[in-house]
Amino acid sequence: MSRFKKLTFDEISTYSINERFSKVKTSDFAKPLTANASVSELLDALPNILVGADFREFVGHFRQAIADKNSVVWMMGAHVIKVGMSPLIIELIKRGIITHLAMNGAGVIHDTEIAMWGITSEDVAAGLQDGSFGMAAETAEFINGALNDNGGNDKGYGEAVGEKLLAANARNRDLSLLATCVAEGVPISIHPALGTEIIHQHPNLDGAVFGEKSLLDFQLFTQSLTTLKAGSIVLNVGSAVIMPEVFLKALTVVRNLDHPAHGFYTAVFDMIRHYRPTENVKFRPTMTGGKGYYFVGHHEIMLPLMIACLLDD
Repeated sequence: MSRFKKLTFDEISTYSINERFSKVKTSDFAKPLTANASVSELLDALPNILVGADFREFVGHFRQAIADKNSVVWMMGAHVIKVGMSPLIIELIKRGIITHLAMNGAGVIHDTEIAMWGITSEDVAAGLQDGSFGMAAETAEFINGALNDNGGNDKGYGEAVGEKLLAANARNRDLSLLATCVAEGVPISIHPALGTEIIHQHPNLDGAVFGEKSLLDFQLFTQSLTTLKAGSIVLNVGSAVIMPEVFLKALTVVRNLDHPAHGFYTAVFDMIRHYRPTENVKFRPTMTGGKGYYFVGHHEIMLPLMIACLLDD
């Protein structure tokens, strides 16, 4: 006989499973697909559970924003360019879907190198050993030159470089986000951080002009946020720090000036979850209405999937 007393379950209360609320039911399961299924059929086949449900819901909001010709602000980091996503984003720009494109400073570097020379993304580890990392003369000459040539006027960072790419008849200008935005009349703003980009290592950087152009683009970005309203879309794709911080400050200015920037939908697409995108894009801006989403996955898979869902008729 054990010396320890055990609780018996004889008097436990139970109920029927048919009376219980259940979070998962068979109607929410994924559906089989055929090899020739459309993108819309693929979307409908996703399980209506957790992130699968979130993705379907967000795509629905995005499609509605397109139908209503609502504002779509697309913020992004440079890695999105490096993994070959520019053609898909350019398609959205040309269709008038993206109403403002905002990038960090590294985005300008990769966009310019692709447009001008068809290559980008050097071997950082190798170049760091002998001090050659970031020292390509042409890249800095082109970008810093574009800024310096526009010192004192009211053109921002993105507009100045985009115009120079068009004027130079860059051989891959059809793959340039900067050139496309300028050609299509879509506002493009660059949000750099001094000391974080390779063009800052070169003697042709004019700090005063660099600051002037950066501030003009912050003002341009803030102006675009005044168009946000219920049903608008804000995306942050692959920027862990810069764009979430810039967005928070710009949105504060817009609301301080009593613009009705509430009720919109936000989404973060990135390879891991980060603190600032979670707080500054998903949660804080949508506390007064709308909703924020976070989708984790590689850009070269998630973005083609999302964009295909948007453009599938």
